[in-house]
Amino acid sequence: MSVLGELRSSVSAVKPGRTTMRNYDLLLGVAVSTLLLFGLIMVFSASIALADGPKYANLGRYYFVLRHAIYIAIGIFLFSLTVAVPMSFWEKYAFRIFLFASVLLVLVLVPFIGREVNGASRWLPIGPVNFQPSELMKVAMLLFAADYTVRKQKYMQNLARGFAPMAVALIMVAVLLLLEPDLGAFMVTVAITVGILFLGGINLGLFVAAIGALVVFFVLMIILAPWRLGRIMAYLEPFHESNVQSSAYQLVHSLIAIGRGEWFGVGLGSSIEKLHYLPEAHTDFIMAVVGEELGFVGILFVIVLFFIIVKKSFEIGRSAIAMDREFNGLVAQGVGIWFGVQAFINLGVCLGLLPTKGLTLPLVSYGGSSIVMNLIAIAMLMRVDYEVRQMMRGQHVSNENKRSY
Repeated sequence: MSVLGELRSSVSAVKPGRTTMRNYDLLLGVAVSTLLLFGLIMVFSASIALADGPKYANLGRYYFVLRHAIYIAIGIFLFSLTVAVPMSFWEKYAFRIFLFASVLLVLVLVPFIGREVNGASRWLPIGPVNFQPSELMKVAMLLFAADYTVRKQKYMQNLARGFAPMAVALIMVAVLLLLEPDLGAFMVTVAITVGILFLGGINLGLFVAAIGALVVFFVLMIILAPWRLGRIMAYLEPFHESNVQSSAYQLVHSLIAIGRGEWFGVGLGSSIEKLHYLPEAHTDFIMAVVGEELGFVGILFVIVLFFIIVKKSFEIGRSAIAMDREFNGLVAQGVGIWFGVQAFINLGVCLGLLPTKGLTLPLVSYGGSSIVMNLIAIAMLMRVDYEVRQMMRGQHVSNENKRSY
């Protein structure tokens, strides 16, 4: 029996008879809100000294925190719009959203359209801001994979009609992301897609073969790219004299920052490593600043909040599937996979458990596109939860007939 079938038959996922309940999950809302506020404080702390250096001398001390606050405000506005949209809308337009995101990934590679920064073409300039299509692709692939899995449920054990079409779509996205290059976004997108296919009941043999192929693919990318191989070598020996001032520089200073923090940190705002020693302290390595200023307790605090979000995502998804809302359930669980995998990679890099890879911490790190798309994904999760609660009350929630194309 597939995972979907098992969840659908589980009556424990639903609590019949409850007529008084909130329209939202309070603990989930508190966890998300706390991470947003915590991220704003830490971005302020990590970026306030950047204006003292030559690179950001003309921007001012409050440049990054103000922009981060604006991005959060935009994200909250789009959150409020998204949470009001029925999930049947996203199911209906999932494929078109995927095509739109794919077109943007192509445009970002076109000279004079996409913007190149540090050798990577990942941004589309839109007025005063830069939009990152790879962040939109995470949402698009989340919706498309869930919709595809539901529509092709009876073919999920079949290679040609079940797995192969999704594999082709994923390869197309992979090529576009790796041409930017954006290996981090590629890894998260793959995790979302493969995770949803697994939850949707894909043939176990095909799933194992897909994982094996991905492992081989990652190994080849590392071997064939000297700079990636150099990162792996630096990861294995970060304090070697040939690495400490070159490819392992970020990792070394991240470890120094976390080591200085010990259990309770040196105090909020008192980090030394953020004073132009640790690159990208307000983005990819913000957890190193958290570790230095708030110690192990601060890092554990963030981990617990992400654990709550991931746990709630799977619980909400389980309830939706048990009430025959398979698309809703897979979207909710896909959000949990997305946030869990990306947080794990970011924390793993900062702690030296994984090779260095540029990937923001959801809801916390500075980054306009990522914050906005994170909040849209959370809005979809909360919409799924809302519709489940409405059904528990016995109220009708629209759900269009399944389509096939």
